Amino acid sequence: MAEFSKDVITVAPDFQLVEPLTGKTWQLKDFETYPALLVMFICNHCPYVIHLKEDIAKLAGNYIPKGLAVVAISSNSVTSHPEDGPAFMAEEARAFGYPFPYLYDETQEVAKAYGAVCTPDFYLYRKEGQKPFELVYHGRFDESRPRSNVPVTGRDIREAIDCVLTGSPVTIPQRPSIGCSIKWAPGKAGGSKGQRA
Repeated sequence: MAEFSKDVITVAPDFQLVEPLTGKTWQLKDFETYPALLVMFICNHCPYVIHLKEDIAKLAGNYIPKGLAVVAISSNSVTSHPEDGPAFMAEEARAFGYPFPYLYDETQEVAKAYGAVCTPDFYLYRKEGQKPFELVYHGRFDESRPRSNVPVTGRDIREAIDCVLTGSPVTIPQRPSIGCSIKWAPGKAGGSKGQRA
């Protein structure tokens, strides 16, 4: 059984967010028919996310046909980081060919509900029958970092996804994701404790 910080909610919180690329509003229930759901908090500007963008798109492209639902969310304030705003998000999704919706969390309430603190931050959920999505992995993509000369493999998240899709317990070590802190709007506090730069 996976262990998580007391600040991280183990049942996927609901959301209702707009996808800037298409204008469509997505909700958690749109993914109810999938046995697994990967929720990623990312953004446009963070070097840690930029380091993984192509591989995130490849991973999603590989696993979506196998039954994994994938959604990415940007919660950064455009007050301090306008390049993370909706128009630029749409450009980013188009440029990298994201095969998943990239949603804008304008109020930052969804990031707070999930306990997200950095970009990238990965939450993998298992769905069994009529039960809600249950968190089984909250951690890093892999050990690669910008300028680390360690190749990006997605090993950690891939092992976790493979476990979920084969009905096995997720027993791999859950090492925290490291990245840029979520940029909270003035007067707003962030989520749980975590590693960020």
